[in-house]
Amino acid sequence: MSKKRKIRNFALVLILVFIVFTGYVMIVNLNSKNMTVRQKILKAIYPALLGFGKLTGKNQSVLVNKNNTKPPQDFYSLATTMNNGINFSFASLKGKKVMLVNTASDCGYTGQYEALEELYKKFGEKLMILAFPANDFKEQEKGTDKDIAEFCKMNYGVTFPIASKSTVIKGNEQNEIFKWLSDKSRNGWNEQAPKWNFSKYLVNEQGLLTHYFDPAVSPMSEEVADAIK
Repeated sequence: MSKKRKIRNFALVLILVFIVFTGYVMIVNLNSKNMTVRQKILKAIYPALLGFGKLTGKNQSVLVNKNNTKPPQDFYSLATTMNNGINFSFASLKGKKVMLVNTASDCGYTGQYEALEELYKKFGEKLMILAFPANDFKEQEKGTDKDIAEFCKMNYGVTFPIASKSTVIKGNEQNEIFKWLSDKSRNGWNEQAPKWNFSKYLVNEQGLLTHYFDPAVSPMSEEVADAIK
């Protein structure tokens, strides 16, 4: 086979792959609204990213409070500002498990919004999920609080509470909630700050931080389900 023919065949394969992938993206996003092209592509490839994480073990770590260490600072003394500007006291969370997640709209893991909503509905009154949008990783959350709320509701049917956009990585501007989650002098044992968007922290019914889940650990994974049960 001549070199010219090989190049032509390769180009035809690339065109075919592009057409198939474009069709797949369109099908996945039939019900998507006001999404950018980037967001549509990321939504389409999310399952592949999870699969890649499982194969490589990247961003798959789970940290556990094996000694049930109690926090020096009471979890229920905390409060945060919600997406609608209302102050939310954590004292109202007593008796429930609480999952706290830093989120973003332009991330490869943004598809986890859908899985988080599924998890939220699955466990009902037993579990509260709180999302904390942040622009800390590659500026993947540039929208306003209003933009974020509309995006989550229209494209992923999110009904769990969303906090006002803030900073979650360690530093002077770090959200007080994430200071508690990533400082063992406050939570009792964990120093792990979010590695990327969609890092997940689980607090039990008594206000103990029990687990940290890396971004690539799906909210619907066995590890998460077992921790909640």
